[in-house]
Amino acid sequence: MILDKNSLTNSVVDLAKNIGIAIQTAPKGKGRDTLDFRIVSGKEDLEKIALKMEEISEKSGQKFFLRDANNLRESDAVIILATYIESLGLRNCGYCGKETCDNKNNFPDVPCAFNTIDLGIAIGSAVSKAADYRIDNRVMFSVGNAAKEMAMFDEKYKVIFAITLSASASNIYFDRKSHNPKP
Repeated sequence: MILDKNSLTNSVVDLAKNIGIAIQTAPKGKGRDTLDFRIVSGKEDLEKIALKMEEISEKSGQKFFLRDANNLRESDAVIILATYIESLGLRNCGYCGKETCDNKNNFPDVPCAFNTIDLGIAIGSAVSKAADYRIDNRVMFSVGNAAKEMAMFDEKYKVIFAITLSASASNIYFDRKSHNPKP
């Protein structure tokens, strides 16, 4: 078998599955798993998300969605991570801004701090593993936002981020072109 650099995309997708192991095994509050993730690759599927990002940019006026959509198109794969926001059921925590978890439950749209902390830990584990493989990566809110609008997860998942992955000669996430006009 002879491989060339064009076969790197397949390797990135294979390694994304290993990165998924780091996500799944990341520590979680009370050991409760509130996380889910998707691995998306292939130009057609990445393009669907990028088009949704452009639509969001047009509706919201947030130009960074355009820049990020172009980065997504240049990526080999993306891992999209999500958490739901139900309370952990602790006494007197208050990290969410409510006095108790029972009080937080009266506000179902207020995220439990532990769920978002767990998501952050999982993201940290994932980007660390990507770095171990020398895969360029970037955490993106914008891709997660598009995934949410596209209903890529069950509706109980309210907080969604993404990690784009690329193996190219130059880090495509380093010198990103802004879509904001210069003053």
